Amino acid sequence: MAAANFTLDSTGAPLNESSCDVFVYQRAASVIYPIFYSVVFVISVCGNCLVLCVICQRKQKFNSTSIYLVNLALSDALFTLALPGRITYYIRQFDWPFGDLFCRLTTLLFFTNTYAGIGFMTCISLDRYLAMVHPHRQQCLRSAKVVRRVCCLVWFLISLEVSPLLFRSTLHVREDKRTCMEYLNFDGSRFTPYLLILACFISFFCPLTIIMACYARINLKLRDAAKKNSVTGRTSRNHRANTIILLILLTFVLCFSPYHLNIMQFMFRKINHKPTCEELRDFKMSLQITVSLMNVNCCLDPVIYFFAIKTYKKRVMSLFKDYLYTSAASSKVTAENSSSNT
Repeated sequence: MAAANFTLDSTGAPLNESSCDVFVYQRAASVIYPIFYSVVFVISVCGNCLVLCVICQRKQKFNSTSIYLVNLALSDALFTLALPGRITYYIRQFDWPFGDLFCRLTTLLFFTNTYAGIGFMTCISLDRYLAMVHPHRQQCLRSAKVVRRVCCLVWFLISLEVSPLLFRSTLHVREDKRTCMEYLNFDGSRFTPYLLILACFISFFCPLTIIMACYARINLKLRDAAKKNSVTGRTSRNHRANTIILLILLTFVLCFSPYHLNIMQFMFRKINHKPTCEELRDFKMSLQITVSLMNVNCCLDPVIYFFAIKTYKKRVMSLFKDYLYTSAASSKVTAENSSSNT
């Protein structure tokens, strides 16, 4: 899983090809990326912290879906801790001021969020599949005790895979600046492209296949139920389950597909020939864009919570109504003051 990233920077260029200046786009990036990640930071903090507060305040016991969603929100919330450092880094035009240890921790949080997100989205899809397609069988797999163990296993596997990043410096000197999470020197073997392709297949295509299969089976189940009983087939519970897994599938495809497909196509080309400088520059720019898309998942996850957790939906709607009421009252007072002055 996370091994798919070890050879590459956040842009992708291997270290032994660094004689090519791949930072030709840094001036535009130093303007665009601080704005982009600032927006991601605000949305992620608001959305994920709110869902953690709402779920923790619930009086009823957690069900299987809630446990997975809490872990997904926790992963996103941890990732946001690294964003202020990245924003500062881009503002300073790819110059990292916080030292080597913090750079390693930022890299660790980045890849942990990526693959924890993939892992828990897959778990939620399987959970919805069991609830809808096999409601009277295999329910022991949806018990709170088993689900907590699955979550611990996911965190353990992710930690095991990304932990080597703590023992390898990701801080490098380039001219008069120090770059962070730009180059990792794992390109010493001719088998590296093959390993990366395999890692992408395991970490991306296998979960994607599982999610798509779950969505297809749930849809077939709902269609059969609708044919047999139109009332039963259109319950809000069934509709919500179908919406949740559809949102997961769309988020998965939008956020994670471009990154992994881009790595794979470049590795296939690298097997056939040594990339030119122009290809490296294009790959760097495309990797920055696809990495940014991958980070958007922590903004889209709150949309999944909105449809999956009723109390979260009510809280968000309540906050929205309060905001509209306050805005309307403020506008009314301003209008009255203006008319009285005239």
